[in-house]
Amino acid sequence: MQRWSGRVALVTGASAGIGAGLVKALVKHGMKVVGCARNIVKIQELAAELKNEPGMVKAVRCDVSKEEDVLAMFQTIKADPDLGGVDVCINNAGLVYGDPLLTGSTQGWKQMLEVNILGLCMCTREAFRSMQERKVDDGHIILLNSVLGKTVGPVKASHFYGATKFAVSAIHEGLIKELKEINSGIKVTSVSPGLVRTEILYRMKSADVNPEVMYQGALDVEDIAAVVIFALGTPPNVQIHDVTVKPINSLL
Repeated sequence: MQRWSGRVALVTGASAGIGAGLVKALVKHGMKVVGCARNIVKIQELAAELKNEPGMVKAVRCDVSKEEDVLAMFQTIKADPDLGGVDVCINNAGLVYGDPLLTGSTQGWKQMLEVNILGLCMCTREAFRSMQERKVDDGHIILLNSVLGKTVGPVKASHFYGATKFAVSAIHEGLIKELKEINSGIKVTSVSPGLVRTEILYRMKSADVNPEVMYQGALDVEDIAAVVIFALGTPPNVQIHDVTVKPINSLL
């Protein structure tokens, strides 16, 4: 991780859960971290908490489902003399609503599509442009995927969310191919966690989901942060292509 010290990482969905854990881990390794979310108060609090660490945190308000917000965020990063651009882009922002395929709301589906797929694609595109403009050929794009992007879960409330993550799996493979076409040294890694203790299940508000039961034996945020740090720390000729992270003895 030494080569990343002083360089810039963007973490979307940085106000809580895995995103906040990633911000902490990257700052402790000396990175300048741009943390974005719709509500930046928690990221500002995180920045204050981490002020004595080797790196730094810049909080930016951004709804990744809105292109104008995404473009404005990247312009803010470009214009900041302490930042200048993005070297690492971690697409962590994600929404999950308990809207099943047969009875779910169109609005819930649309919001998941806009954040989990379009937001991820827009941030990836703009991060790539930032790297190209500055002739950065050793950047890294990380997609926070899910085990539900590889197999359909047993709970109907997760089925549409899982479909968005299957799309992320396809996007990951497409990015690998497009970067290979231009002989780029930029890496792309898909990280697919099993169940992680965050606020996500509580937000689903589904009768099929009991967070207190389901979170027993789940992964911690720090477990996922450790995997991301490992992927970032590999030598330039090594790419962690796709990694699945599950709690031991997990059935899913």
